[in-house]
Amino acid sequence: MKLTYDVADKPKGAQLLILALQQMLAILAATIAVPMIVRNGLTPAAAMFGAGVGTIVYQLFTRRKSPVFLGSSFAFLGSMASAFAGGVSMQLGMLGLILGAVLAGMVYVVIAAVIRIVGVEWLNRLMPPAVIGPTVAIIGLSLAGNAVGDLQKGDVVTDAGLTASPHAAIICGLVTLATVMVCSTYGKKTARLIPFILGILAGYACAAVLTVIGSLADITAIKLVDFSVFKSYMMPEDSLTFRSFLSLPEFTFKEAFRGTGEFTGSYFMTIFAAYVPVAFVVFAEHVADHKNLSSIIGRDLLKEPGLTNTLLGDGVGSMAGAFFGGCPNTTYGESIACVAITGNASSVTILTAAFGCILFSFITPLIAFVDSIPSCVMGGVCIALYGFIAVSGLKMLQKVDLGNNRNLFTASVILISGIGGLSLSFGKVTITEIATALILGILTNLLLSKAPDDAPAAQSESAQKKKN
Repeated sequence: MKLTYDVADKPKGAQLLILALQQMLAILAATIAVPMIVRNGLTPAAAMFGAGVGTIVYQLFTRRKSPVFLGSSFAFLGSMASAFAGGVSMQLGMLGLILGAVLAGMVYVVIAAVIRIVGVEWLNRLMPPAVIGPTVAIIGLSLAGNAVGDLQKGDVVTDAGLTASPHAAIICGLVTLATVMVCSTYGKKTARLIPFILGILAGYACAAVLTVIGSLADITAIKLVDFSVFKSYMMPEDSLTFRSFLSLPEFTFKEAFRGTGEFTGSYFMTIFAAYVPVAFVVFAEHVADHKNLSSIIGRDLLKEPGLTNTLLGDGVGSMAGAFFGGCPNTTYGESIACVAITGNASSVTILTAAFGCILFSFITPLIAFVDSIPSCVMGGVCIALYGFIAVSGLKMLQKVDLGNNRNLFTASVILISGIGGLSLSFGKVTITEIATALILGILTNLLLSKAPDDAPAAQSESAQKKKN
């Protein structure tokens, strides 16, 4: 596709800051959702700081040749929960989070070392476009439920347990989505570069207006924005002054160091079993994300900067990110979709967004504002982002001969098992539907690797071409 800014380009001045803010907003919902799900002392501010640090490490390893942002990984949710299982103290649990991220990161380091020795061509043969294309599509499609679920939710819950009407939430979410689409399609250069910022502002304004009207008229059905989140950051007695304009995030290592005295060998094995197998699963998603991004920017990232460097950046970045935020990081499809939709592949933008996340994590009013963005608004944004990931995968299939039964069955197995939600659990280890679909696709492709090129379906297509 035609890029407005290529990987090595640098937007100037205020435009760079605005584009970086957009990248931050694109990855924001998922990045802060992980600590909010796990809880146990994890905070969105620390997760944002960790994502920023992890992304900077990744950019250093890849020499700014891969415009990828790292954020909190959902694949490790079960692993992170296991760190606190069995009634362990918060301090030991925090130590387990850091240890687990180090173990998972080391898996990437070992794989990177193997690839440096044997090369990457075997991986291209193992995962051709017929495998990677539908897998990337599944990454987007598997998130569809999250986007639609958020689209129908407001964030206000009354004392009686009442919430906003899903119809009101959907209206605000669709305002967000419509703004993104219109700006991306009809907007001038600036609007096309920042459609997500404009969409979020439009959706937030719509939700805020409905919430104010609902508060004045006592109509719970249209209360969408939970303005009470600002109170937790402000002085008591209804003051409009924040406790502190700057505040230090609750970094994971602060509590983890206090848990060293409780550490045991059995706890180490628990963390090892919870994190290491999942790291191999996330490796497959790492490859799929980079192949997807390669198709967008028009160059093979597995060759330059090389899969070895992207893996090292992801692995070491994940270790560094978890040290501060507790969450292992991973490459973000939302970030890749933002690159594709806006045409901005500038790695300087990604770096600026990473520093922005670090800065944001200290600024109390900004954290409060981020917390107040209603789910329905982010749901509208995510419909565009997740949908684009799915479509990117389908675009990879355009050059694949689906008249050949080998390719046809491979793509079919991945799509159906992935959309159907086939996952496998072995004790505390869960192989996600994406990883399961990818594994089945690889096995199908290998099983049919000896099939002749003139399989019946291919013959039919060839005959049709001759006829035409």
